[in-house]
Amino acid sequence: MENIFNLPLEKLENKLENLGEKKFRATQIFEWLYKKGVSNFFDMKNIKKESVSILSENFNIDFIKIIQKQSDKDAKKYLFELEDGNKIEAVLLKQNYGNSLCVSSQVGCSMGCVFCESGKNKRVRNLKPFEIVQQILLIESDLNIRVSHVVVMGIGEPFDNYDNIIDFIKIINHPKGLDIGARHITVSTCGVVPKIYEFAEDVGQINLAISLHAANDELRSYLMPINKAYNLRELMKAVKFYIQKTNRRVTFEYIMLDGVNDSEKHAHELISLIRGINCYVNLIPYNKVNGDKFSATSSEKIMKFYDIIKKNKINVTIRKELGSGVSAACGQLRSEHREE
Repeated sequence: MENIFNLPLEKLENKLENLGEKKFRATQIFEWLYKKGVSNFFDMKNIKKESVSILSENFNIDFIKIIQKQSDKDAKKYLFELEDGNKIEAVLLKQNYGNSLCVSSQVGCSMGCVFCESGKNKRVRNLKPFEIVQQILLIESDLNIRVSHVVVMGIGEPFDNYDNIIDFIKIINHPKGLDIGARHITVSTCGVVPKIYEFAEDVGQINLAISLHAANDELRSYLMPINKAYNLRELMKAVKFYIQKTNRRVTFEYIMLDGVNDSEKHAHELISLIRGINCYVNLIPYNKVNGDKFSATSSEKIMKFYDIIKKNKINVTIRKELGSGVSAACGQLRSEHREE
């Protein structure tokens, strides 16, 4: 039996029509689910009993479970248990522009980026749309807040779960759904090139972030095995297509690893790679985890790297370190819940 939260409005309309219901019923259901927060079909008061019976016989309204919460001054990390016993995490960050939620898209990750704790567990399975949507719903309910921004940057490679991510976006972006604006939704990929082309065609104004982390193929292939399948030339061609198609700026994420990718030479390689592209660079201080072979670049060295990029008229920021107190910073998710 399918979870009702799996379905964007259009798919729900089609399912209901096949069951003999009117299309408008889907809009009523969406409003009960996403505007009024019901968790029981029988609480949908303006839907006739016969229709409620059809819903309960063909769909379930089950939720994933919050099993742990951790907080520091700027972040709240949630551990969820799924119906099959697998676990995922999401992180709420309180920003000056609103409540930003970083959601997971897979159980584990198969991309194998050598600096990322989240990828040390190989992918177990993709998350279904309802399991991603409910990360938002449960945190909103728990804190009595509205999530204003969503970033798909948690556990997993979103473009390795492409169809489910697109359905998730359609649900949270729809005015009758969670009504989160397209420009407040960002999807981050390590560079699954064919899906970047699809994404540009499918989603309009949704933001794209590229986990770059190196600007030459040899180093990037060492840090990120995906580069062996889709090198920088292919990646940049796809990025330029996205920009041309959407007229949106791309974010390049660049994690700073001491002695690995943080020299003046690396800065100039980055400039050469992205010069003339509508983009900005987000320099990310590295968050060390237990037993890791990498170290964080010093603040002074990050500033020097930043200054080189800035002087070459490329928009660049240094990400504020958030969530490290609860192992919720970039690359740290699930490090304390890894199954053996």
